[in-house]
Amino acid sequence: MPISRFYCPHRLGPGQTLDLPTDAAHHAAKVLRMEAGHELTLFNGEGGEYTATITHISKNGVTVKTSGFHEREIESPLVITLAQAISSGDKMDYTLQKAVELGVSHIQPLASERCVVKLAGERAEKRVRHWQQVVISACEQCGRNRVPEVAPVQPLLHWLASLSPETQHLMLAPGAQHSLGELPAPTTPVTLLIGPEGGLSPNEIRAAESRGFTPVRLGPRVLRTETAALTALAAMQTLWGDF
Repeated sequence: MPISRFYCPHRLGPGQTLDLPTDAAHHAAKVLRMEAGHELTLFNGEGGEYTATITHISKNGVTVKTSGFHEREIESPLVITLAQAISSGDKMDYTLQKAVELGVSHIQPLASERCVVKLAGERAEKRVRHWQQVVISACEQCGRNRVPEVAPVQPLLHWLASLSPETQHLMLAPGAQHSLGELPAPTTPVTLLIGPEGGLSPNEIRAAESRGFTPVRLGPRVLRTETAALTALAAMQTLWGDF
């Protein structure tokens, strides 16, 4: 049976006794029905992981004691920022969860002209916190010990104006001249821009191209936004990463 993994955003060390965060404690005690003496794995996002043993469970929490540290890393050599226009319903959650499994390094949610979901202010902040938890859960499941950050929501045009020229910029666009397979392997981090359900507007496409984005296609078929992001990431990992 695989050892369960839990994100614990604290300074960790061998021989340390600590309480699991509330969500992790609930999952361990109530969902997995773990008991005192059960082993688990802890990671804090700074790299590596610790073996730990549950020492006490109460209605108020779960106490564990760490033991050995393992310098295990499964990060991709390809550093990818997924710049994803916000999609509706559970599509955004699904996209971010699978993007983490596919090795994405950073996530930038974007508000574009054709986004069905409009987020701003406190509502946007709440969604970002939710998405960050989706990312953490995906790291726990897939074995990653470094947690990609979900950045605050930005308007697409505002975000474009802030980009660093030191990153290779790619943008999915049906009918683009080049496919991913025709591009040379990147020598810098990559930013991948994905539009919403209705696609990027002509104005947004022109703005992205003016900021150095290269339009690329993924075959002759038009893909849904959640399919496009994950297909592109899988193709990039196959061509240039660790697949």
